[in-house]
Amino acid sequence: MTSIHPLFNISRHQIPKYFTISFHSNHSLSSNQATLNPQNHANHSQDWAKTISTQITNIHQLNQIYAHVIRTQMLYIHNAPFYWNTIIRAYTRFSSPSNALYVSIAMSRAGVHPDTYTLPVVLQAVSQKPDISIVKQLHTVAIKHGLVTNLFSESGFINLYAKVGEFDDAYKVFDESPERSLGSWNAVIGGLSRSGRARDAVDVFLDLKRNGLEPDDVTMVSVISSCGSLGDLGLALQLHKCVFQAKRLGKSDVLMSNSLVDMYGKCGRMDLAYQVFVRMCERNVSSWTSMIVGYATHGHVRDALECFRGMREARVAPNGVTFVGVLSACVHGGLVEEGKWYFNMMKGEYKIEPWLQHYGCMVDLFGRCGLIEEAREVVREMPMEANVVIWGCLMGACEKYGDVKIGEWVAKHLQQLEPWNDGVYVVMSNIYASNGLWEDVGRMRKIMKERKLEKIPGYSL
Repeated sequence: MTSIHPLFNISRHQIPKYFTISFHSNHSLSSNQATLNPQNHANHSQDWAKTISTQITNIHQLNQIYAHVIRTQMLYIHNAPFYWNTIIRAYTRFSSPSNALYVSIAMSRAGVHPDTYTLPVVLQAVSQKPDISIVKQLHTVAIKHGLVTNLFSESGFINLYAKVGEFDDAYKVFDESPERSLGSWNAVIGGLSRSGRARDAVDVFLDLKRNGLEPDDVTMVSVISSCGSLGDLGLALQLHKCVFQAKRLGKSDVLMSNSLVDMYGKCGRMDLAYQVFVRMCERNVSSWTSMIVGYATHGHVRDALECFRGMREARVAPNGVTFVGVLSACVHGGLVEEGKWYFNMMKGEYKIEPWLQHYGCMVDLFGRCGLIEEAREVVREMPMEANVVIWGCLMGACEKYGDVKIGEWVAKHLQQLEPWNDGVYVVMSNIYASNGLWEDVGRMRKIMKERKLEKIPGYSL
């Protein structure tokens, strides 16, 4: 028997503090107060349910309505699952999974059994903040009430188990299904794809085809993403045919086309990515970003920057990932001034706060061009701690240009982050040697000898 999660340890009549809010009506709600009064007419419960579904615009209003519902005991007078489901769905819509769960617990305490609509929406709430203990308890509830084979519940459990890395449980739900729906297949494929198990995702997709099912856009987006991770061009070309079949079934075009662009880019075929891109009837930020990142990854600097220019002319606002691609292109091309310009554009024009990757690109750009001091200033002024990748870029630049002072500064930080990493001694030895500091070279070799380190000699295959 699964132990009860603390979240579920609530007395029968206890209401979480989030919901014990006095009802202060704003203008719009006070105008509807007569509607919300249970004494006015028999359909009042349907009216407040409709209000929650269509008129609530923020979680504060939802808390007010729910507090009033609790105070007037509406859910005890009209205790059909529909009304509970409405509130749970509303909290889920406002990305408040904890509150959604509290309402579902109160529903259970009130003796109202979940119906076929309750569990899917609760699972959707849990997926916003997955917790394996809660997933297992919900699974128990589903079995108890005979809801585990429900179309949406089944795929929801598979998706949640996959999200928390419990693939054995995900497969168990899938294997025990008497009639696997396409949604369940999609949940397995999507879970494997998101977890980096690309080959397994492709294998499950092939099983889906062998079972005579036709994939939809959700299927294809997941499996195409996996194919991109594998870099398998032969498989990519075969999957492209499946995309055409899915389109003939009237499925969505933009998501699949974006996935194709991304896949061909990862496979190194920007010519094929471009063919898909130019034939798209509609292009969103992901479409342009996939092209820019693809060009940048393969060193097509001018193509990447020209694509970014086209994106701006099309009045599509770039996001953080877009600028990672643009700055990466500048790194590959050694375009220092352009890199500075785009970095400032991101912050000034588009109000995007730089990520660690953006700062990393700037450090790499300055370092490769020999502007070691500028690279160090970027690291110093970053609002977050630099990671090993950024320190490694700066260390490589110090080795390339023989900068002893900054090299020693970087080495101290690398040793603090990764004391087990012996490569820093080898790099520092090379920096000292390039400057003729043989005494320091000897000191590094002595440390390596004491730590029983040995530089692996190069060899040819």
